Amino acid sequence: MSKRPHANASALSRRRLLAAAATLPAWPLARPSPARAAAVRFGPPRAFDFAWLRNLARETAATAFRPPDIRHPDRLEAIDYDTHQKIRFRAENALWADGAAAFPVRFFHLGRYFKAPVTVHVVDGGVAREIVYSRHLFDFDDGGLTAGLPDDLGFAGFRLMNPEDGETDWLVFLGAAYFRSAGALDQYGMSARGIAIDTAMPWPEEFPRFTRFWLARPAAGARTITVYALLDGPGLTGAYRFDCTRSAGVVMDVRAELFARRRIARLGVAPLTSMFWFGENNRHRATDWRPEVHDSDGLAIWTGGGERIWRPLNNPGRVITSSFTDRDPKGFGLLQRDRQFHNYEDDGVFYDRRPSVWVEPRGGWGRGAVQLVEIPTDDEIHDNIVAYWLPAEPVTAGSQWSFSYRLHWLGDEPYADDGIGRVRHTRLGRGGVPGQSRPDGARKFVIDFAGGPLRHLRRRAPVEPVISASRGRIDNAYALRVVGTERWRAFFDLHADGDQPVDLRCFLRAGGRTLTETWLYQYLPVAA
Repeated sequence: MSKRPHANASALSRRRLLAAAATLPAWPLARPSPARAAAVRFGPPRAFDFAWLRNLARETAATAFRPPDIRHPDRLEAIDYDTHQKIRFRAENALWADGAAAFPVRFFHLGRYFKAPVTVHVVDGGVAREIVYSRHLFDFDDGGLTAGLPDDLGFAGFRLMNPEDGETDWLVFLGAAYFRSAGALDQYGMSARGIAIDTAMPWPEEFPRFTRFWLARPAAGARTITVYALLDGPGLTGAYRFDCTRSAGVVMDVRAELFARRRIARLGVAPLTSMFWFGENNRHRATDWRPEVHDSDGLAIWTGGGERIWRPLNNPGRVITSSFTDRDPKGFGLLQRDRQFHNYEDDGVFYDRRPSVWVEPRGGWGRGAVQLVEIPTDDEIHDNIVAYWLPAEPVTAGSQWSFSYRLHWLGDEPYADDGIGRVRHTRLGRGGVPGQSRPDGARKFVIDFAGGPLRHLRRRAPVEPVISASRGRIDNAYALRVVGTERWRAFFDLHADGDQPVDLRCFLRAGGRTLTETWLYQYLPVAA
């Protein structure tokens, strides 16, 4: 989900577009009603497997796109954010509430922000049966506003509940093709989605949606559940399989089979959506009392050639798309590296616990680029950061694509290389030397690195920062170990005239040996 503050402004926000998706899973759930609701009913049995779903997606792509059928839109419009917040699926009627499978499933009701219904099926032994909607499956505490709702509305989405604590959940599918997990730190934050189409282009972005789901019943005590989904939109269709495993964190093995209806200028594979308002690198722009506010603080890339890259996020004055060209990348992700509570001081939404999400391609993805889209925002309610893989090969009408990848929802990135130091902090300030005349327009950059070989270096080791800039002049560059720590800090000043962005690059080296990952930064003089 992205805010689009340019030619085709649509100003999407978590509260307005995904409303409950941003907050519902974190709400305390209402206790079951003393009177048992009507039991869940199922439709007739039908054979099901992924091959059938893939064929359905292919056949659907060969037909004209049909917008979703919104039933009773006036009644749904009356279910606003506050009303939707009061609607609870009855716990006793959760799918597999009797312990027949590892993870009970509860469903979301439709409302103003979720008017297009999805169908949900349960799969057992190769046979699928639709779960039939009924208003009697829900508790309504809305002063009678939703009394007498029709019985043909349908569900908005679903959540998988924790087996140890039946009143909390760990995975949610709700809204368009969005889904998210609470991850290893049990806190919701950023989202993933099935596909991104024409993000940050001069025309409106397309948001295809998951229209049907199939939940395969896992064995009691299992850690993995398989979710199948059909994606449909004007540009393409897709058959998806998610093998979702909950252990120390959450790992999702994703298989996507895509069928294009038309040419697509920008196909974003394995897209991640997050929020960055302000952090230590742009604190001067903050209007809020908290020290930092963000779901993620950087984009990490492990290139096909083995280079590790860290790109701190920005909140630019205009939409900026950055491309990192690669071939067969080993992984990329939007991470929250700063885990110190005192850097946020927010005990309501806990930004220090927001999950990091890492995309691990399975099989070669060929040539393309990791793209990062940064969109201006003036509040934390807007998701303004998008990252995805953009294949180099064009998408044309009738083309077919297959992607497999693993999503890691963790507290830190997987496969961290202990052989290199990693960026921990990025700070900016006035350039020059204290006590001397400060040069006009100079900016000082201070980058902290930690871990890897830095832990074992003596205090006066010959560590040097290797720095380059796309334009401008660099001076006052040096590195030193921070007293009382194992961290090393790089300093340099940038002198750059004009208002165009400056792409910066820095890593630490000693005796010809690279000690750290590569810090990439896009300095925006106007924002400064």
